[in-house]
Amino acid sequence: MGIPQPAFYIFKCEQSAPPGMPKPSCVNDNTRDLFQHLGMKLMEKGLIATVQPIRTGCLNRCQQGPVMLVEPGHHMYVELTKEKIDRIIDEHIIGEKPVAEYLIAEEFWDVAITPAKMMKMAGK
Repeated sequence: MGIPQPAFYIFKCEQSAPPGMPKPSCVNDNTRDLFQHLGMKLMEKGLIATVQPIRTGCLNRCQQGPVMLVEPGHHMYVELTKEKIDRIIDEHIIGEKPVAEYLIAEEFWDVAITPAKMMKMAGK
């Protein structure tokens, strides 16, 4: 029997814009330890083997940051805090029910466009 693949991947934006940049950062003095908190909570609950937290660069939703993307399902969580992360782990990851009030609004996260459709739209 092989090593089981993770049931969930959690992509946490760790982008930090330089001082003076007009766009906000997902990582600043107030949010610097959110990724560590995520990993610690997953370890405390014994989930680190089935849930893979991944540090990532910009997820292009800076105005709603800090953000993280939970796969499968394309669930984008916004304006993260430690308390929100705890609830996401308990309700979404363990309970398998996304936390609707923490998800990004549809106007910022509509349905995906396939690469083939995007090429048609661009006239290629």
